[in-house]
Amino acid sequence: MTKYIFVVGGVISGVGKGVASASIGKILQFHGFDVTAIKIDPYVNVDAGTMNPTEHGEVFVLNEGTECDQDMGNYERFLDITLPSSNYMTTGSVYQKVIERERSLHYKGRCVQVIPHITDEIINAIKNASKRNKSDFVMIEVGGTVGDYENVLFLEAARQMKLMMPNDVLFVMVSYLPIPSKIGEMKSKPTQQAVKALNTTGIQADIIIARSRLPLDKKRKEKLAIFCNVSEEAIISAPDVESIYEVPLNFEKDKLSSTIFEKLKIKSKKKDAKKWINLVKNIKEAKKSVKIGVVGKYFGTGDFILADSYISVLEAIKHAAYYHKVKPIIEWIDSEKLEKNRKTIKDLKKYDGIIVPGGFGNRGVEGKIKAIQFCRENKIPYFGLCYGMQLLVVEFARNVCRLKKANTTEIDEKTNYPVIDIMPEQKKNMAEKNYGATMRLGAYPAVLKKKTIAFSAYKDHLISERHRHRFEVNPDFIENLEKGGLIFSGQSPDKRLMEIAELPREKHLFFLGTQFHPEFKSHPLNPHPLFREFIKSAIVKRAKH
Repeated sequence: MTKYIFVVGGVISGVGKGVASASIGKILQFHGFDVTAIKIDPYVNVDAGTMNPTEHGEVFVLNEGTECDQDMGNYERFLDITLPSSNYMTTGSVYQKVIERERSLHYKGRCVQVIPHITDEIINAIKNASKRNKSDFVMIEVGGTVGDYENVLFLEAARQMKLMMPNDVLFVMVSYLPIPSKIGEMKSKPTQQAVKALNTTGIQADIIIARSRLPLDKKRKEKLAIFCNVSEEAIISAPDVESIYEVPLNFEKDKLSSTIFEKLKIKSKKKDAKKWINLVKNIKEAKKSVKIGVVGKYFGTGDFILADSYISVLEAIKHAAYYHKVKPIIEWIDSEKLEKNRKTIKDLKKYDGIIVPGGFGNRGVEGKIKAIQFCRENKIPYFGLCYGMQLLVVEFARNVCRLKKANTTEIDEKTNYPVIDIMPEQKKNMAEKNYGATMRLGAYPAVLKKKTIAFSAYKDHLISERHRHRFEVNPDFIENLEKGGLIFSGQSPDKRLMEIAELPREKHLFFLGTQFHPEFKSHPLNPHPLFREFIKSAIVKRAKH
């Protein structure tokens, strides 16, 4: 019988529900269980494709092309699995399905209501996802914070599932315990209030994961146990850690798996966490370092920078660094500053590698192109991701092929040398401002050329990678670019689309861009081959200096 674990948040947003859900799933894998994960976003948006990264963080893309929340990336990375589109839902997608059924007379003229029809749709979606994945456990993260209007219906669906399957449903609250600097004492009252708010929905937390800057002491556990109606054993300390990959092992220090198995009346199948323990050991014991600069137009939220905008890129860098047993030092480089002050471009020499990640729009674009040129001319390992590859082509066309003012039509529609242009089939969508889910999305195959950096990294002739873009290398300029020395080492099977561009190894240690997003398929125990090769080149560059 499949077991369902709902994870909800208390006190503040961004408390770490996604990492907690993924970590619980990882622990269950340690014990031999098959695990899948579902993310519920309480937004009216049908998917995350049109959401602002400033507010929402990175848009993650699944193999099937669904644009979703970044936590789906956390699940795939921790659990080392590929999730289907059925494992992601939003308020908008749920209502859309119910309305479509109502329009097609599925309800046979009955009055369609929030309860039971919306909640039934949520429950059916969760059960169907569990059937499709054939898992022992389904982790379900309910987005938002307890007390929000937006997630009430999802909590109601969860309550009904508990009523229907009392021995197969478990509730975990991830809550925050602040330590006010002027008081110096960890405060449990906000979590007590969050648990009470959860109780008003008809749900009692079975386990509380207590997030805080420091480990939970016995006094706080006693307080939470008494006022939240939870045993002390079911209160798990979750202090801040240097690496999120320590979290599953920290949870096990408080015997989280034993508590789960006791409450669900099941037994462990086996226990094997050796690979994960070795991963954390490599992270902690790394003595050498590698310095990577990420050039972008960083998404600000008020006076703060939202690093989650590029979370998959950052994690992929870390995975590859851990693989090579080095510590990654990652620094942001503002491309607008590179544009405004030419002297700052020389600062790139201090980096062992430079990445230009995906993005849209013209802000800071010339700064990125200058950074790419500097890397090419100064033999600094360069890795361009999606937009980063397109700008690699633009830079190469301008400065090597002498196509003055070559550009992407995303930036300059009237350029004489549109080396990057929109896909013809998308021009109609763009004209009609139909932006939602109109890009080349999800997994597509690519054929690799032998004796290239790409082929040596993958060690395979045929690959599959995830995409999220509209613009492509313009076929009219491929011959000119190749004559200049650029190699398109990865192409679509019909050779119409250029997937990877690179310079040969004898000319540059690592100068490569991908039209796809390799970061989406990087896992801590299975780093992406191109990121591994990039970090390897960065280590070589560092050794030379």
